[in-house]
Amino acid sequence: MHGLSRLSNGASSLSPPSSPRHRGGRVKSPSSAPAAVGGYGGGAGSFRGGGRGELKNVVERFGCFLISAMYRRRGVLMFAPLLYISGILMYMGTMRFNAVDRSGGEVSDAVGPGSVYRSPQVFEKLWPFMEAESNRSSNMLLNVWNPKLRQGWKPCIKQTVSQPGLLELPPSNGYLIIEANGGLNQQRLSICDAVAVAGLLNATLVIPIFHLNSVWRDSSKFGDIFDEDFFIYALRNHVNIIRELPEDVLRQFDNNISNIVNLRVKAWSSPKYYLERVLPKLVELKAVRIAPFSNRLAHAVPPYIQGLRCLCNFEALRFSGPIRMLAAKMVDQMVKTSSKSGGRYVSVHLRFEEDMVAFSCCKYDGGEEEKRDMDIVRERSWRGKFRRRGRVIRPGAYRVDGKCPLTPLEVGMMLRGMGFDNTTSLYVAAGKIYKVEKHMAPLKQMFPGLETKDTLASPEELAPFVGHSSRLAALDYTVCLHSEVFVTTQGGNFPHFLVGHRRYFYEGHAKTIKPDKRKLAQLFDSPNIRWQDFRHQLHDMLRHNDVKGCEVRKPSSSLYMHPMPDCMCRRSENSNATRSA
Repeated sequence: MHGLSRLSNGASSLSPPSSPRHRGGRVKSPSSAPAAVGGYGGGAGSFRGGGRGELKNVVERFGCFLISAMYRRRGVLMFAPLLYISGILMYMGTMRFNAVDRSGGEVSDAVGPGSVYRSPQVFEKLWPFMEAESNRSSNMLLNVWNPKLRQGWKPCIKQTVSQPGLLELPPSNGYLIIEANGGLNQQRLSICDAVAVAGLLNATLVIPIFHLNSVWRDSSKFGDIFDEDFFIYALRNHVNIIRELPEDVLRQFDNNISNIVNLRVKAWSSPKYYLERVLPKLVELKAVRIAPFSNRLAHAVPPYIQGLRCLCNFEALRFSGPIRMLAAKMVDQMVKTSSKSGGRYVSVHLRFEEDMVAFSCCKYDGGEEEKRDMDIVRERSWRGKFRRRGRVIRPGAYRVDGKCPLTPLEVGMMLRGMGFDNTTSLYVAAGKIYKVEKHMAPLKQMFPGLETKDTLASPEELAPFVGHSSRLAALDYTVCLHSEVFVTTQGGNFPHFLVGHRRYFYEGHAKTIKPDKRKLAQLFDSPNIRWQDFRHQLHDMLRHNDVKGCEVRKPSSSLYMHPMPDCMCRRSENSNATRSA
């Protein structure tokens, strides 16, 4: 027996799969193929040279066959793998690799420009030009984003989650318990997907349990990070949420939540899967558990369920009172120190912590000491993963491919090249930076107005948050959210969610700089580059980020990063909807 789901027709209400491609027009008549071949080069006579037997050598024959094949779809498909492999081999031939270290370890890999960390030498050359452009009267932050590129998006979640004819929630099919793991934003993802699944199954959601992660080591509960009362209130008309299981239900499982059946749901499961596999179990048992619950719901879901994700992430999930109070004070201080730019400031999510540098396997300028430090961290955190037989570490190739974390020096050089001078207020969101004094010194030299949570808040104010990485991350998240410019340097869930939140707050524009690290690797490996060329390249990069700021979600993308059009609508559409209401 299936319970009543929140979709009118159950699984059948989902969008049907896309139809196969039409295959008409591919088959040609036998007489048309020679005409097509003969048409290349001015006729069959000029192409065949008086007859098929007159081709003088193998090269001519192969050329004739290849050109003929290019005019037949089957020929193209047949040669595509051959051409692809040939291209790869030609590319590999231009690169210089040493022999593979079979025992697993680092291998010298000179792969051309961009493979070596020469940023300090480039900085030494360009610093006099940066100093010459300091203390300018016109501040970059006043006009960094082109207003013409904004498309006037506005939040319209109420329209998305409204269900015509539904005056109150139908009776619940049972209780859903989920376990959220990971850091702050991985937990946020699990919570919002759980709300969506509860809405889909018409289940009562128990406030999510936070798993004590061995990496994050944060014992915080839901209410320590998020405002529990507001969460329940904001979703009251859409999903039933309770703080804990009722006693009579818990007694059925010997007062032990672990006795409740744990359904192993695959990652990115579709709504159809939940309706066909999870809902019957929920109705039968009256309580089910899904742990872990990270990335357990597909991106593509019906509009109403997508709307629940929007409502949860952008409205219902606000931080707890202590976090909001201290974060608001920190934002106020950043605004005051940014008086020359009208209260606008730049925030940077800097990923140059010791474990991030170690995991990247990139080389910087620390020599043997750096190598020894990184080997120790890798062994401590990943226990032989990087020493497995056949594992090859190629720092130069990683750098050329844009996979190396940017150093504080490189972030500063990039921002100065983009036009942000030394009067710019800069907030750095980061954990413990590797060799912090050495690496942060040049960034402070370029931006004397640099602040962190440790400079904006006193030790006494931060004391309740110390040892709780998710709460500290929530402070950084809030200060970055309210900056005029946000710079992401290494990816991850923090910028993923923050960029989406910024789009939601700033009329659809992310106001975010996501550097092209492949291009930066080339620039930072050019000790003889001229300042004008360096600045021109980075201005182009900034403009590119401006254009990309208003990207609309693609079917395979997450609405947590791209809230348009699921959670937002254009201003004109919003106005029309309001008038019709």
